[in-house]
Amino acid sequence: MAEDVQRHEMATLRELLDEAVAGRGRVAMVTGAIATGKSALLHGLAEGALDRGVLSLTATGSRAEGALPLGVLSQLVLGASLSERNHSAALGLLREGIRRYLPAGRSGQNGQSSRTGQNGRTVLTGQNGPAGPADPVGPMGPAGPALPADPASGEQMDVLLVDALCAVLLELSERCPLLIVVDDLHHADRASRLCLSHLARRIAYARIMLVFSMPDPHALGSLHAEMLRQPHCRTVRLGHLSLGEVTRLAAGDAGVATAARWHALTGGNRLLVDALLEDHRAGDGRGERYAEAVLACLHRAEGGSPRVARALAVLGEAGPVSRLLGENDAVTAKTVQELTRAGLLEGGRFRDEAARSAVLAGLDDHERVDLHRRAAELTYHDGAPAPVVAGHLLRAGHAGEPWALPILEEAAARALRQDGVESAIAYLMLALRSCPDERRRARIATTLVRAKWRIDPGTPAGQLAELTEALRRGHLTGGDAVVLAKALLWHGHAEAARDVLGHLRRLDELDRDAVAELAVAHAWFRSSFPSFLPHLPALTDEQTGGAAHSLSADRRTESADALVRALTQGPLPETAATAERILRGSRLDEMSMDTVESALLALTYTGRADLAAPWCDSFIAEAASRRAPSRQARLSAIRAEIGLRRGDPAAAAADAQRALELIPPDSWGVAVGGPLGSLLLAGAAMGRHEEFLPPVNRPVPEAMLETRFGLQYLYGKGRFHLAAGQPRQALRDLRLCGELMGEWKLDSAEFIAWRLDAAQALVALGEMEEARRLVEEQLTRSGGSRRVQGMALRVLAATAEKRHRVILLRQSADLLEDGGDRYELARSLIDLTEAYHAAGEFRRAAMLSRRARALAQGCQAGVLSRALPDGGEGGEGVWAGTRPVLSDAERRVAALAADGYSNREVAAKLFITVSTVEQHLTRVYRKLSVTRRGDLPEGLTRERI
Repeated sequence: MAEDVQRHEMATLRELLDEAVAGRGRVAMVTGAIATGKSALLHGLAEGALDRGVLSLTATGSRAEGALPLGVLSQLVLGASLSERNHSAALGLLREGIRRYLPAGRSGQNGQSSRTGQNGRTVLTGQNGPAGPADPVGPMGPAGPALPADPASGEQMDVLLVDALCAVLLELSERCPLLIVVDDLHHADRASRLCLSHLARRIAYARIMLVFSMPDPHALGSLHAEMLRQPHCRTVRLGHLSLGEVTRLAAGDAGVATAARWHALTGGNRLLVDALLEDHRAGDGRGERYAEAVLACLHRAEGGSPRVARALAVLGEAGPVSRLLGENDAVTAKTVQELTRAGLLEGGRFRDEAARSAVLAGLDDHERVDLHRRAAELTYHDGAPAPVVAGHLLRAGHAGEPWALPILEEAAARALRQDGVESAIAYLMLALRSCPDERRRARIATTLVRAKWRIDPGTPAGQLAELTEALRRGHLTGGDAVVLAKALLWHGHAEAARDVLGHLRRLDELDRDAVAELAVAHAWFRSSFPSFLPHLPALTDEQTGGAAHSLSADRRTESADALVRALTQGPLPETAATAERILRGSRLDEMSMDTVESALLALTYTGRADLAAPWCDSFIAEAASRRAPSRQARLSAIRAEIGLRRGDPAAAAADAQRALELIPPDSWGVAVGGPLGSLLLAGAAMGRHEEFLPPVNRPVPEAMLETRFGLQYLYGKGRFHLAAGQPRQALRDLRLCGELMGEWKLDSAEFIAWRLDAAQALVALGEMEEARRLVEEQLTRSGGSRRVQGMALRVLAATAEKRHRVILLRQSADLLEDGGDRYELARSLIDLTEAYHAAGEFRRAAMLSRRARALAQGCQAGVLSRALPDGGEGGEGVWAGTRPVLSDAERRVAALAADGYSNREVAAKLFITVSTVEQHLTRVYRKLSVTRRGDLPEGLTRERI
């Protein structure tokens, strides 16, 4: 760590070093938690010692070499610049000491052993040297009186041997001052620590400074207390960085707010702060260096800290760690306190999830599985919430205990309610793998199908075969069998679905869940899969009445019934009111998607697309926030239908394409006809035939033609062929669509007014009488829909005599203006423009052309705009034709009125009365054949005075 945050501590050590150079020996004990900069401080002191003419001898204690006698002392002595005689003597002393204290069984061949010291030099140990008999052990001889026992181990050392080793260093200090640095003294071997303690008592008047580092002074036990008794011993305590110090370190790289966040994440731990700074400079958002630093801190930690940290990472809190590890509570608490001092923990938890993730990532597979398996059992018996226990079971990949399956199922149910669909799927997959009971497996598999359906309806196809087999063996309940039949139909497995429904019909008795599912299914099949309705078991009135045993089930049934009424009875006000009421009380929770979908479609098919649009947008946003792409796609498909009925083909195309992107077309199953049909209708309206040709040629499931979605596809395809100039092919698709609608009794004009497009195809083929018959039939079946009536009158005008076309088209435009379909209104206005032109009313034709063009361009229906005659840029052609008609006074009034001024404002500007303004406008309207100021030509504004 940079020296600028350790100025005070470094100054203290240099002051002590100066005193030692002057002949007053000093001992410094540098203490501090993990990563407080002890090693860096010692290294900086040793680096600067040479400038003071001081010889530095350094050594580092290591856990790996803690059992090697005199290992640390060997680093110091053999790293010194000794004379040849002293070097040989020191080597002999070390060998003798090692021989005496080396544990049995550690010596090598011929009684020798070797190791590589921290300074890279090879140290030979044992009875004999590299060749020949033992070296002399110096003037002290091979043995002597013993030193007092090591307070920590009870071992005794030869006082003469220790004196001799210390004498080597004392003699060296007479030639030049010595700085003896031992980092991590608590990891040094016991023999070296006794020697250094012995040396510390003999340097009071020597030119020697001893500097030792350790995280906790108590790690040395009574040896620390003995050293502190020496008057020339000082303690230098290091702490973590303060917020101000972190801010200074981050200056130039990060702002104050970032520095504060770093301090909160690290507690000022210098190693972690440095790592965050490096990650920031490298632009590493993943925090790779930070993760490495967390593991490095644990590696440096004492005793069982890594084990406790790993257990804590698994559990997330410190409370049950001791029981998970089978350790004493006091020992675990002490370790947690140490990790807290190190800056890794706060309040018994990791300060940052990234630190916890780094520790978890450092676990090997066996340890991870073992810890999570034991954590699952521990948290279960402690009564932890099901998702907590299930999370451990999931990471252990094991759910063999009797209590595990209920926990996984409960956790999955909670996750589905709280939009954790991916978690729910993972829980259910583990439960399915671990469940030996076939009936229960079937129930789990059914729930899994529902969960996967939220993300992609194509993914649960793998479970359908298993559920079908479970049904055959009698392990699937009636309610789950209904779900299976619906899933099979979605994927186009019509025959398999019939078999499932046949199984239900053969059951002697249906349970309550089965009756509830069937009550909803009857309406759902009626509206979506009408050809399969005869295969469903019939329900008695009593069963139907008692089916709604919950508010959710009641809403599902009511919503499905509303959609059936919209498709079979046309636009009824009470149906729209019911749909809106259902939507007001609905959210996209686990079971309500069918409810919302049916209610939105019911509102749309009753001619209230204007009301359905904001509801649909709201539910799309909710589906996106819940991370439910399947639901978002299905709602986008409905939004496309709404867009078409509001005369916005461009938006409808975008919504349909989004639906097909969120769920791949293959995963849509038979329901793909919905978005594909909308896409074709939008493409036809915009005249972009080549761009939208692929959906026309795309293969679709054969079973789709047995569904409502097949009707939508046939209608879209028919209109697309009609717009592309292929009336015979269009007529074939439209008639098939009409035949199926009639057969299924779904002949609602607001759903699909197929007769009108078929009539247009007949007009193109010159079959006017048949076309007129279809239009008149559609008018009788309009159900009061002003939109459908307006569309019908436009087509009827094409079959009528020229003298009747204007009145029919004006009525059509008025109805469509109220109906809210801008695209169909543009079509009527264009036809009316042509009718005026054909009747010789060029002025009216020119004025109407401008409005029709604006509507067509707003719908991005370029093909309609190109069909209009050019009335002059900005309406100038219109104004050119009106100049001779209006007087100057009328022209001035008309120009201001066209600019949007009120009658009173016009009167004030022209200094005339309001009554005069009204009289002028009455004459202007009559002369220009318009009925309101909004129809006044734009060119008038360029001539106002």
